[in-house]
Amino acid sequence: MSEPGSPPILPGAGLNSRTMLALVLGQVGIHAAMAGLRLAAPLQALREGYSAWSVGLLLALFAAAPVMLAMPSGRLADRHGYHRPVGIAVLLSALGAVCALGATFVEGALHFGLLCLAATLCGSGTNMGMLAIQRTAGLVARDSTERVRMFSWLGVAPSFANVVGPVALGFMIDWAGFAAAYALMFPLIALTWWSARQVPRMPRAQASASAGTLGSAWSLLAAPGMKRLLLSNWLLSACWDVHAFALPIIGHDRGFSASTIGLILGTFTLSVSAIRLAIPALAHRMEETAMIRWGMLGTGAVFALYPLATSPWQMGLCAAVLGVTLGSTQPMVMSALHHLTPDNRHGETLAFRSMAINLSSTLMPLLFGAAGLAVGAGALFWLVGGSVAAGSWAVGGLKRHLLP
Repeated sequence: MSEPGSPPILPGAGLNSRTMLALVLGQVGIHAAMAGLRLAAPLQALREGYSAWSVGLLLALFAAAPVMLAMPSGRLADRHGYHRPVGIAVLLSALGAVCALGATFVEGALHFGLLCLAATLCGSGTNMGMLAIQRTAGLVARDSTERVRMFSWLGVAPSFANVVGPVALGFMIDWAGFAAAYALMFPLIALTWWSARQVPRMPRAQASASAGTLGSAWSLLAAPGMKRLLLSNWLLSACWDVHAFALPIIGHDRGFSASTIGLILGTFTLSVSAIRLAIPALAHRMEETAMIRWGMLGTGAVFALYPLATSPWQMGLCAAVLGVTLGSTQPMVMSALHHLTPDNRHGETLAFRSMAINLSSTLMPLLFGAAGLAVGAGALFWLVGGSVAAGSWAVGGLKRHLLP
């Protein structure tokens, strides 16, 4: 799938800028197609008269499918390297686009069934491609500094894709209808296929060696420091979920308009992107465990202040600071994760992390909804903020496991 004659890439050899750009574009393509579908499919279902419960089910399938397929996807990457998983990811996403396009020509139960199948296929394809891309970037990095730089660039890709996909398909819906919008997914998916051809292959012997003997996924937790890192990662992931859930509720209680709440959320996204663009230039001065710990403590502090903010400007400032504290931790977590993982199980470890995050993102909104009714959205901020700040103790024991 790579271009003939391209020099191979070796573990620990580093990436040139062209290959790094190809990995970023590969993630942008299928992620933008999925994000666009995540906007268009529920909107079409609502316009066709389906209930809010049906729309919730449709949205849940984008995250539920990766939970079930994450571990097979990670093992596939461990056995076969980068190109085969990305090729399958492109195929799954393209089939999802075909299903979504087909749904515009039928009615009734088949219409909704095709939309659900499209969500399942695109969610699965996006996650499979992401795991292969992340695994490749982590394996070829020369050291922890370069890993942090790589994961910072890769961390910008989903933010960019979450803008490109919904905006492009949204405008296409208004201009030419849903069928044209779904057709627009194909060039986005093709971008991932094209970019994969620009990534040199890892020599077959290396790809085979990295497959190894795959034991139980739970045995990954036995790696020194792994439980501490995954606990920290889960707490940070819960903060992303509670912010997306509780901010609109608090904004509504304050009497803010929908556009004002949207601007506050947009400020958060821009702040995340800005810090990830800045990290590559500062990576040589950063140490993973310190950044994770300060990110968790900073997030806890922002969550303590959020419910006390009474004006849009105050909430916007909280959102901007939160974008820095949360956005800066993901590249550090990914770098540390690769450092702690046994050489033959990088894809499996990334899959384990992905499975936990997607399962959390599926279940947490239900728990947040129940907790919000019981204690209020403000108290939910304080509860989760206190948990992530207290959980920063777990990072303290990681440093000795990350020493070269």
